[in-house]
Amino acid sequence: MALRSIRVVELAGLAPAPFCGMILADFGAEVVLVDRAGDPAAVRLLARGKRSLAVNLKQPRATAVLRRLCAQADVLLDPFRHGVMEKLQLGPNILQKENPKLIYARLSGFGQSGRLCRVAGHDINYLALSGVLSKLGRSGENPYAPLNLLGDFGGGSLICALGILMALFERTYSGKGQVIDANMVEGAAYLSSFLWKTQHLGLWEHPRGQNILDGGAPFYTTYKTADGGFMAVGAIEPQFYKLLLKGLGLKSDELPDQMSRADWPEMKKKLADIFAKKTKAGWCQIFEGTDACVTPVLTFEEVTHHEHNKERGSFITDGEQAVCPRPAPLLSNTPAVPSSKRDPFVGEHTEEILKEFGFSQEEIDQLELEKIIQSNKPRANL
Repeated sequence: MALRSIRVVELAGLAPAPFCGMILADFGAEVVLVDRAGDPAAVRLLARGKRSLAVNLKQPRATAVLRRLCAQADVLLDPFRHGVMEKLQLGPNILQKENPKLIYARLSGFGQSGRLCRVAGHDINYLALSGVLSKLGRSGENPYAPLNLLGDFGGGSLICALGILMALFERTYSGKGQVIDANMVEGAAYLSSFLWKTQHLGLWEHPRGQNILDGGAPFYTTYKTADGGFMAVGAIEPQFYKLLLKGLGLKSDELPDQMSRADWPEMKKKLADIFAKKTKAGWCQIFEGTDACVTPVLTFEEVTHHEHNKERGSFITDGEQAVCPRPAPLLSNTPAVPSSKRDPFVGEHTEEILKEFGFSQEEIDQLELEKIIQSNKPRANL
């Protein structure tokens, strides 16, 4: 796989850092998840393909354990606010002095500097500060966040993973690691570059919910069907719009111009009435295979049964028999091979990992005796 032999030390955190670590693991990196010692039955998400080492970071000697790991690692994934790792004596100045090749990836909400760098926040706060949230929502309604996808995972996890890959590539020339300051505010803002570039071209010049791409246009929105389902319409270009009207049984010469904004509200009502007369399956029969840009809004239960997704193998079943998306993108020579094993228990691989990093059995026993580490090997049920 593409990241084979890359060693990653990921400190346990909330969703953005775990997803970043899972991306690296899916594409072949050896990811050591440093869990907090304590509850071996802790519920964690996005731990696929990782091994768990449980360490009590409140113990002063735990710092020495992590420093030995980082001295042999390629990447450290830090999910904390600014200053936390420095208090633990695990900041980049210390770790990169011991390992100049270490890529120190810091993934936070507000970044490593600025007046908010030590403040708590969540996806909706990061979107708000990035400016993106002001663009999201229906006309006349409050702005709303699209789950926590844009800030946490798009602006956070993916941007951080991109930074790690670029740093790994640059290291092949310089032989040196570097510090990555990835944060959800700037990541989400960067994702919105298209909005910044096009806001004066007619796409975003009107209030929220009254533009072409935010639900204002009758040809770029969703419509409810007779059976309570929904169809997504994205017929922006004139040639696609004509096919939309044809599928709906409408004649373009009897309707207002597509870009007549004054007629958009009435056109939305007209299209809504038409879509409400057939089921979602009925509209699929009419539009599937055409360039009308009309597709069903699939539920999680439906998406794995859609023929296109089945033909591409877009969804897989993990080790716990749960359906999940296959890693993307597809690489022709070194595709991702996601682990089919269940997610690890907290501390399941503690002893195994420490031995690989050069700890003796005596050292491991002493660390466990002093409750600096925790081992939680699964036992066979006889």
